[in-house]
Amino acid sequence: MRIVTLPAADDFDAWRDAARGLIADGVPPDQVVWQVGPQAADLFGAMGQAVALPAPTTRFTVSRGFLDLARSVILSSDPERFALLHTALDRLRHQPRLIEDQADPLVRRLDRLAKAVRRDIHKMRAFLRFRETGDEGGPRYVAWFEPEHHIVRANAAFFVNRFTTMRWSILTPEVSLHWDGQTLSEGPGATRADAPEGDPTEAVWKTYYASIFNPARVKVGAMLKEMPRKYWKNMPETALVPQLIASAQARETRMIDTARQDVRAGLGGDARTAWAALRDEAMGCTRCPLHGPATQTVFGEGPVDAALMFVGEQPGDQEDLAGHPFVGPAGQVFDRAVAEAGIDRAAAYITNAVKHFKFEPRGKRRIHESPNAGEIQACRWWMEQERLLIQPRVTVALGATAARALFGKAMTIGRERGKALPLPDGGTAVITVHPSYLLRLPDPAAKEAEYARFVQDLRLAAGLLG
Repeated sequence: MRIVTLPAADDFDAWRDAARGLIADGVPPDQVVWQVGPQAADLFGAMGQAVALPAPTTRFTVSRGFLDLARSVILSSDPERFALLHTALDRLRHQPRLIEDQADPLVRRLDRLAKAVRRDIHKMRAFLRFRETGDEGGPRYVAWFEPEHHIVRANAAFFVNRFTTMRWSILTPEVSLHWDGQTLSEGPGATRADAPEGDPTEAVWKTYYASIFNPARVKVGAMLKEMPRKYWKNMPETALVPQLIASAQARETRMIDTARQDVRAGLGGDARTAWAALRDEAMGCTRCPLHGPATQTVFGEGPVDAALMFVGEQPGDQEDLAGHPFVGPAGQVFDRAVAEAGIDRAAAYITNAVKHFKFEPRGKRRIHESPNAGEIQACRWWMEQERLLIQPRVTVALGATAARALFGKAMTIGRERGKALPLPDGGTAVITVHPSYLLRLPDPAAKEAEYARFVQDLRLAAGLLG
């Protein structure tokens, strides 16, 4: 059994030289114990002989990809990292393309370790906060950080380049970094008590942070995933987060109301005049290539104060020719279902996510073709302006295209159907199928069952209006 002691936990060069020497000497990876620092020698004293770092007697080449992977993995806090990399290096002699095999368990594990290291490097750069102190040389900025991996030295160049003109110290439990404006030096590890608690600039920073906090984009789960609570104690702005989240809904409502007022004011004052101006502008829309082959823009129709809005996919062949939404076969199914649900179609606003007919010509026929994500996004602006003007309390998304336009992302109808869903820009949404889906069902029994379910979805939307 060989015992190899590395001088530091993040010393890639020492590990590489030792591993090459061991492989050159024919020492199998399972016959090597890796440790860091002399303090661990006694633990394995009875198992084998501690040796100096062996120098490689022969060299062999490995891919740049493996070297990059190994440099990251070495920074991991996993105690098995040295042995895992040694095993991979040994196998690379016979499997030069080993790291390209993502199905290999060893490669997958190394990739996970490297990913965790990269994430920790990012966290240090994102969540480290300097606080101003002073010494005989003038202002000095001190930060405390607790990394999960051995990333401090690897991150030093980033902070030197970013804060070149500052005199700063970064304190961590393992090692401390000190920059005097010209030279970077290291010191022993520190404790949280060695770092200052605050400085005069924090009040300014908190004011700035509160002013740029966007309540309309608050997603608590995503925020906690990106910025776990363990980092909060070192970041002055996080003291504001609970209060900002608690008031987010009220602030979002004020933002939406202000935006609606601005749209109406900018387009003529009253809602009907503003809607007419918006429709006239949409008639000349060239935001995506669909305007070319289509006959005309098919804009939304209905009362501008409607409490209920229906959003379909796009105009069909008959809608494209007539210039009105939902007048073809799917529109007839829609009319019947709306009536059975107890909804007055004339009191609802009806529009489409995409305002031009997308089709594939086949002889004299024009066959419907679903719009892609780019076309949906290009046309989304028109629907957003309609919603700002109409201010519907409930919006029904008829099909996946409409749901994507409303929420700005793909939505699964089967998972979200039958629910009252809050919309990013305010109001409530109900997602259901498009009436054309019912026309395509070949089985009469299935068609009848799906139609009944469609009517039930419309009743849910009507019930949400109270």
